[in-house]
Amino acid sequence: MLAELPLALEVALKAVVVLAAFLTLPLALGQLEHKLMGHMQGRLGPMEAGWHGIGQLVADGIKFAQKEDITPTAADRPVFRLAPAVALIPYLVALAALPLGATWVAVDVPASLLLVLAVTSVGVIGTLMAGWGSGNKYSLLGGLRAGAQLVSYELPLVLAAASVAMAAGSLSLVGIAQEWSWWWLVWQAPAAFVFLAASVAELQRTPFDAPLADSELVFGPLTEYSGLRFAFFLLAEYAGMVVMSLLFTVLFLGGWRGPWGEVGVVGALWTLLKATGVGVVILWLRVAWPRVREDQLQRFAWLVLLPVALGQLALTGVGVVVLG
Repeated sequence: MLAELPLALEVALKAVVVLAAFLTLPLALGQLEHKLMGHMQGRLGPMEAGWHGIGQLVADGIKFAQKEDITPTAADRPVFRLAPAVALIPYLVALAALPLGATWVAVDVPASLLLVLAVTSVGVIGTLMAGWGSGNKYSLLGGLRAGAQLVSYELPLVLAAASVAMAAGSLSLVGIAQEWSWWWLVWQAPAAFVFLAASVAELQRTPFDAPLADSELVFGPLTEYSGLRFAFFLLAEYAGMVVMSLLFTVLFLGGWRGPWGEVGVVGALWTLLKATGVGVVILWLRVAWPRVREDQLQRFAWLVLLPVALGQLALTGVGVVVLG
């Protein structure tokens, strides 16, 4: 139906839909995290904003908008002020290329997997800019930790994604999901483990939140931020979780493939349901696992995830040759 519209109107409608999803899905995931953590820890949390506290994140957003936006005297002002946008915008671009269904994708490019992996790795530059531009030693240490973490975990993440692309014979996310088979749940299970662990590390979520370690670095690169700029960093974190959950779903869980329909709204609901399950796992890690030390974090990347990813890539290559 969209194909029948003028190109400009089609682009405008897709942009509005992607922007709406970008503003609502991270908030929904954030609300789910608050309630999930509350129930797991046996506490109620704030309940005044709407039914069961459902409007608490909206109230928090209003609070952030009312707070004063402060730039430290010693900060590199252009870098400091631009950092939240650099951290946030790549996930908006990635969301536009992620398919909810075979035809439910805003920007269907031939090598969409490469596009998504490339733009999501740009987000950490915003964290580096925040650490460098704040004029704060704690912030600088957190930014350097974030950079080291990206270098360590980007390689196993890309290798895990390459294993699935090799199995499907395509770099298109739509093509990968269409080639997916249920037995990939076993064949590509090591790659799924590597991808999920590396994604959590790239998002700097617990247990890989050493760059933001509040007991060591106050709040790392975000220490000097306040108001909406701080809120944008939080939005970037949850937007990254949404993007990585959707990408994991398309690569390893078949995306919109399901037993009761795969087209239209039903297929999109399957994708969102699976991505919600992946998001819950990421949220659960924050509650269940303590923060690892920086040396443990690096050792896990280079001595565990990287060998497993290389082994899985070799196994996939053998499987493609034998079965292909």
